[in-house]
Amino acid sequence: MIIADICWAYYFIKVDERRPISAASWGTLIYACSGFTVVSYTTNRTYMIAAMLGSFIGTAGIVEYKRRKELKKKK
Repeated sequence: MIIADICWAYYFIKVDERRPISAASWGTLIYACSGFTVVSYTTNRTYMIAAMLGSFIGTAGIVEYKRRKELKKKK
């Protein structure tokens, strides 16, 4: 889920930048990662907790990474 959320973040960034091929590539990776996750937690419901944690970590991590990258650019 961490990887899936990183894909989601980059997907939205590329959509906002109007980069159709990059956005579509990230969208494809979203479905690949999410599909794997769904298959995993449908056989074991406790994986939902791991999926939720991964989702949080992935989103928070990539937003923090982009924020720091942009701060460095401004200096």
